[in-house]
Amino acid sequence: MHKEFLMGNEAIALGALAAGVRLVAGYPGTPSTEVLETVAKNRLDETYVEWSVNEKSAMEVGAGAAYSGARTMVTMKQVGLNVAADPLMSLEYIGVKGGMVILVADDPGPISSQTEQDTRHFSRFAKLPCFDPSTVQEAYEMVQDAFEYSEKYHTPVFFRSTTRVSHGYASIEIKDRAEYKNTVPEGFIKDTKRWVIFPRLSYQAHINIEARNEELSRVFSHYEKNLLIPAAAGSRYSKKGVAVGGFSYTYVNEALAVLGQLRELKVSTPHPFPEELAVRFLQGLDEVLCIEELDPVIERELIYICGKYQLPVKILGKLSHHVKNSGENTRDSVMDNLTEFLQVQRPDSGVLEAGDLAELPELPVRPPVLCAGCPHRASFYAVKQAMKGKKTIFCGDIGCYTMGNALPLDMVDTCLCMGAGLGIAQGVGHIEPDTSCFAFVGDSTFFAAALPGVVNAVYNQAAMTLIVLDNSTTAMTGHQPHPGTGHTMMGEVVAKVSIEAVLRGIGLDFVETVNPLDLQAAVAAVKRAAVQPGVKAIIFKYPCIAVTRPQGCMTVDRAACIGCRRCIRELGCPALIIRDGHVTIDAALCTGCGLCSQVCPAEAIGRRVQA
Repeated sequence: MHKEFLMGNEAIALGALAAGVRLVAGYPGTPSTEVLETVAKNRLDETYVEWSVNEKSAMEVGAGAAYSGARTMVTMKQVGLNVAADPLMSLEYIGVKGGMVILVADDPGPISSQTEQDTRHFSRFAKLPCFDPSTVQEAYEMVQDAFEYSEKYHTPVFFRSTTRVSHGYASIEIKDRAEYKNTVPEGFIKDTKRWVIFPRLSYQAHINIEARNEELSRVFSHYEKNLLIPAAAGSRYSKKGVAVGGFSYTYVNEALAVLGQLRELKVSTPHPFPEELAVRFLQGLDEVLCIEELDPVIERELIYICGKYQLPVKILGKLSHHVKNSGENTRDSVMDNLTEFLQVQRPDSGVLEAGDLAELPELPVRPPVLCAGCPHRASFYAVKQAMKGKKTIFCGDIGCYTMGNALPLDMVDTCLCMGAGLGIAQGVGHIEPDTSCFAFVGDSTFFAAALPGVVNAVYNQAAMTLIVLDNSTTAMTGHQPHPGTGHTMMGEVVAKVSIEAVLRGIGLDFVETVNPLDLQAAVAAVKRAAVQPGVKAIIFKYPCIAVTRPQGCMTVDRAACIGCRRCIRELGCPALIIRDGHVTIDAALCTGCGLCSQVCPAEAIGRRVQA
């Protein structure tokens, strides 16, 4: 054993390697991404890693490896679990031979997601065990436990992290490589009664699942990561208790270190719920406050248990509005919850005097924007110029280009989930045939979620224009490879999958690939596409500036500038600023893409001459 300073996701990855994981598949999504990337960096020779095209594919790849007796892990964020749900809901009935851990990183806040989903609900819905770590150290240890339980009970298990566990750092004890578990998969053994799902098989499997979960509820009541912490001797809070799960446990402990210890239930396996342990916790209490993220999962379980065992305990939390029912918990919010519950005055932190608060300046408002030089800005602008004055709808998608909704571009009218823009554009077009319908999708999302939508459009004779924003990477989640990049997470160089060839293979006759930073050519391409019947596509292809940064910088000739500020009003590039009343280009931000020079009516913007 030795100590390392690790991010939570790194700890989870190294814990999986220590457990003998043989295959890891996933799709990138904050806050889960670093798990698979860390496995890839530290993998053993026998460990296979891949970025799958989407979460459904990852789930199926992981299932196949687990059928063969290998320990496998599948990684995603909470919205990715929706994509993986189809195979998952059948896999729970089939089961696995090797341990299979489904890592789902929830995003309370949400900080970087379109929803605040709570995977603990999904574990109950899917009837699968769920592990919910509270600290980085616990995440490292618990993922190894998760593999053991999965393999023992022949079931996939959820490993639910949250942003503050995934992205928090701590110095933790981890195993040396020599201590890693050596797992040797047995291989796939044909057995149609086990691996082929039929209604009769599912009926019997359902009976077995319910019995297994009853057993696990009893087993988890003795699991060392589920804790019943007694109140301090002589505590004035002898009739009060707190129930907590996940990262909120750290906030509760910090608060109780100041307020005084009371009886505490820490739930690390929200499903199956450790019922026997909960009963012991509740006995003798009058009130319990539940502090958890995101939803009242623990709270509802305790209310049910109080009813089942006729325990006269008042359960408080989100349902009773004693704890906020959306967003992240914080150290301050938990302190407020506990002081109100215990009816004590909040202690002074001693950090700031009350009068100091008035002297603190307000933080600057910094909304997310497309980067300076981002090719997506040029793509959006070209479409906007080409369709000016026409009745249009611009359907967006999930990625960097979602930020095309911001002014002055204002080019994202809808955004639902990955790939949905194609279907929405078709739906609007069928109802409003006089509307020119556009759907924007990135290159990674094209492979992940757009193909069925394109096929649907062609088959059902929709009228729409697909705009593929190809910046040669999965930019928003950290520049992971995808089928169009020509390399894999294993470091292999492979043939690129051509988006244009795929679209032509589906049946599109009009497909053009254009450099969006050539504004004149880009606008002309959009105009040509817009008048074509049926489904047509433009691929705006230019690499992300974080992958291939253009050289040089643009500059404004103040003598030629007429002060119209069109470059600022129409582009919204963060490198274009006003200084001393004049339009100026921030050399620290400018990438030299040249879009502003093509927009300037006075030709006052040119490339800076290098000294």
